Amino acid sequence: MVETLLDYFQRGGGVMWGILVIALIALAISLERIYSLFIKLRANPVKLVENTIKIIEEKGVKEAIDYLNKQKNPVANVLAAGLEKAGKSKVVVEEAMERRASKELAFLDQGMIYISAAVTLAPILGFMGTVTGMIRAFDAIAKAGEVEPTVVSAGISEALLTTAFGLIVAAPFALLYSVFMSRINSFQKKMEEASNYLVEYLLESGVIREM
Repeated sequence: MVETLLDYFQRGGGVMWGILVIALIALAISLERIYSLFIKLRANPVKLVENTIKIIEEKGVKEAIDYLNKQKNPVANVLAAGLEKAGKSKVVVEEAMERRASKELAFLDQGMIYISAAVTLAPILGFMGTVTGMIRAFDAIAKAGEVEPTVVSAGISEALLTTAFGLIVAAPFALLYSVFMSRINSFQKKMEEASNYLVEYLLESGVIREM
């Protein structure tokens, strides 16, 4: 199986190296995305807010901030930024949380553009390899002066290899891109809900004021 793949790779020509480089880059970024989006962001924003509110009611705001600082995750840092403005207006608290969120969650989209580019470029390189391969195949036919079925089929077969490999590379990364974007959108929504939940509680409990 491995020998067959290596043979196909060699028969595909120089374009195959370009597709391979794209695949390796996209793979490295995808592994980083898996860690960042599914391991680093394991904390449940809503659960974190509920725990924070419980600590505020039992021990106070300062203890809640200490609790959040010990969590060492982006969501906790955003919530802590809001609590640090306790006693001020709702607008000030929301602005503080938004600023911290922009800083803490900037990594969510990091590298996504390269995965998207890989999904686009891999098939394009594959098609380009097919076109150049077809040109070589027809040049060979022209030089031979006759159409030999074996020459034509062999040339077309090799030309189509690059398209096949380009699509093979693009397909899984297209799926991963969709999974990552779904995770990003879902987390951002939960983060927004958690922030609003905390602000509403702080407002109702008198920790912050409306204006």
